[in-house]
Amino acid sequence: MKRHSCLVTGGAGFIGCALSPKLASEFESVVVVDNLHPQIHATRARPAALHEDCELIVGDVCAPSVWDQVLDRFKPDVIVHLAAETGTGQSLSEATRHAHTNVVGTTVMLDALMRHKAIPNRLVLTSSRAVYGEGAWRRRQNDELFYPGQRSLQQLSQGQWDFDGQPIAMEARNVQPAPVSVYGATKLAQEHVLSSWANAVGSEYVILRLQNVFGPGQSLINSYTGIVSLFCQLARRKESIPLYEDGLVQRDFILINDIASAILCAIKKEGISREVFDIGSGVSTTLEQLANEISAIYEAPAPHVVGKYRLGDVRHAFSDTSYSNKFLGWQPAHTLHEGLTALTKWIEVQSKNV
Repeated sequence: MKRHSCLVTGGAGFIGCALSPKLASEFESVVVVDNLHPQIHATRARPAALHEDCELIVGDVCAPSVWDQVLDRFKPDVIVHLAAETGTGQSLSEATRHAHTNVVGTTVMLDALMRHKAIPNRLVLTSSRAVYGEGAWRRRQNDELFYPGQRSLQQLSQGQWDFDGQPIAMEARNVQPAPVSVYGATKLAQEHVLSSWANAVGSEYVILRLQNVFGPGQSLINSYTGIVSLFCQLARRKESIPLYEDGLVQRDFILINDIASAILCAIKKEGISREVFDIGSGVSTTLEQLANEISAIYEAPAPHVVGKYRLGDVRHAFSDTSYSNKFLGWQPAHTLHEGLTALTKWIEVQSKNV
């Protein structure tokens, strides 16, 4: 038997479109609210990848009138809150935009839910590994845990990429949030706002802190997100992929299909309210390893280290998913190689459709 109703903010984007077939089969009614921002959507047309059974309302989550339009006739049992401005580097120069969408957009939604007496049974928030900042490290000499904080401009300009220690995997029960970017700070604020409100009104909530998501459907026009698709496009043109810092930056790459399945688990799983789950592959991959594999697929020149850096970027970020595997009942089903194969095939199809 299908559940009754689900509302998805930002649901016409990369994650929302991948999730939409699962929601269409799970719920009687699915409403998507999305402003179809031109940074993601080249046109304001409905994305072909958004399931036909999902109703799309084009509007800004920061606008109370949009919420009045939605909630006058639709009272969702479940809300999946995807709407957010992303991009670590961009958040430094467009901090107001990030704060407005990520924080104010969330509060406008919550005010509207109260105003329309439309308290959902559960809210699922897609947060980010960016809330951890540089995360926690262990000192080499005594195994002591420490939080190094943000790398300074002076440190980066001198090519001092690492801290004195070893990074540990990001996991909500073992590593405390300490964002070092405006984007990360707004996502942590989003977590706090939503959890405080949900606790007060009696809604269940589940927070998913996502690692680096990639795969078919990812925007190929947004230069601020998607390093995997960026690397693929460079290698496809037979260009050598430039590696920032020393190329040994570590990341955790997770295929979009696995993200969609994790969100569905967060919607359906009983007994997980107020939980925070880390969603990633659980595998640390250096950018050099990633670039080498992509270059090999396209038979492109070998990557090269350029020594540049981006302000606000963290040195290493990878997850420990053991808690998510056990209590969310989820685990990734695809390797990095499988994901890259799917993405490169999809890029070829897109190139023929241009």
